[in-house]
Amino acid sequence: MGQSKWLKIIPIAFIMYMLAYMDRINVGVLLPYMEKDLNISASAAGDIAGIFFVGYLILQIPGGILASKWSARKFVFILMILWGLAAMASGFVQTEGQLKVVRFLLGVAEGGVWPAVLVLLANWFTTGERARANAFWMACLPVSAILMAPLSGLLLKQFDWKMVFVIEGVPPLIWAFVWYFLLKDKPSEAGWMDQTEKEELLKDLKAEQAQAVQSEGYGAAFKNKVTWGLVLMYFLWMTGFYGYTLWVPSVVSTFTEDSATMGWLTAIPFTFALIWMIVNSYWSDKRLNRVQHVVVPLLIAAVSMVAGQFVSSPLLQMFLLSVTAIGVYAPYGPLWAIPTAIIPAGVVGAALGLQNAIGNLGGYFGPKFFGVFKDATGSFHAGFYFLALALALAAVVSALLGKGMKKNKQPQIKHKINQVK
Repeated sequence: MGQSKWLKIIPIAFIMYMLAYMDRINVGVLLPYMEKDLNISASAAGDIAGIFFVGYLILQIPGGILASKWSARKFVFILMILWGLAAMASGFVQTEGQLKVVRFLLGVAEGGVWPAVLVLLANWFTTGERARANAFWMACLPVSAILMAPLSGLLLKQFDWKMVFVIEGVPPLIWAFVWYFLLKDKPSEAGWMDQTEKEELLKDLKAEQAQAVQSEGYGAAFKNKVTWGLVLMYFLWMTGFYGYTLWVPSVVSTFTEDSATMGWLTAIPFTFALIWMIVNSYWSDKRLNRVQHVVVPLLIAAVSMVAGQFVSSPLLQMFLLSVTAIGVYAPYGPLWAIPTAIIPAGVVGAALGLQNAIGNLGGYFGPKFFGVFKDATGSFHAGFYFLALALALAAVVSALLGKGMKKNKQPQIKHKINQVK
């Protein structure tokens, strides 16, 4: 298949979601400044960081349905405008309560993007291509963290935290129009595509749709016990993932008082995370082993988090923060191959929707309870112990779910995940 669609679609989707993730996690770099300016506790700061994920839940399932029945392109365009405005509004708040409301609305706007883009990619990429398409797209997560931290640090040299929110809310408003005018919902609408390539792609997609397994819907997914195992695993992982991602800049800020230096140092762990996220996914594909490539990184992250509480050297702390980042981010690729191997094909699409929707609530509890423990103890130690426990439990649940893969070896199911979505 030709390369034109890869060059036309993936880069635009990559930048779009990179901007979304930046506006989601930039609050982590700004937390130390917000705490001082608004005179709020670490628990309240964690609440502000995490309440995004309560709003994020709302459009997870409706977003996929709306994108399928209407237009993923138009829906994401609207959401980009809304989240850009919400991100900018964060810079005009005067109270803790107002900031929580704005962060909640930001979560609502961003919540519909993930399922909508999956629908868009399913319209353009065959099942044999979709895993790579999703992987290229998801690589924007550590990349956005790498870019966001130094950028926010440099901006803090010139502006206060409120103006940083405003400035970083502008790019999605601009990119929304790039998205709208350059992307199309389906190959049949693409004037830039070679006619032969278009006909071949439409033929392949039509053949796949004819063989697709009919989804049994969310009712069947709710009744499936394995679905709830996946939800629990994802919830625990996201608790550790976002607890780490949103609080690590505050830890790094104890190494230096210079905001720009803090930003550059914060980017280091995420750079290692990007590299090993790619390596781990490639290695998992090569070995055709998913569970080990999820469980081992999570355990490494948990151990390094605990070990970090027993060292005082900033250099050693940075090393362990980087090891933790590797362990926290590395499971992204192989994890999404597990559900398709242990859940019936007719249920897996809805199960993945529930996993992402409910599991992401861990993004609220991780930052929130990290802040609670910091207030209670006066240090970061207890918070990291809590996050380490969540990651270790996620590894245990993943290992238990992995036993189901051995009992249910059905390779053909792996090729039906996105058709059901």
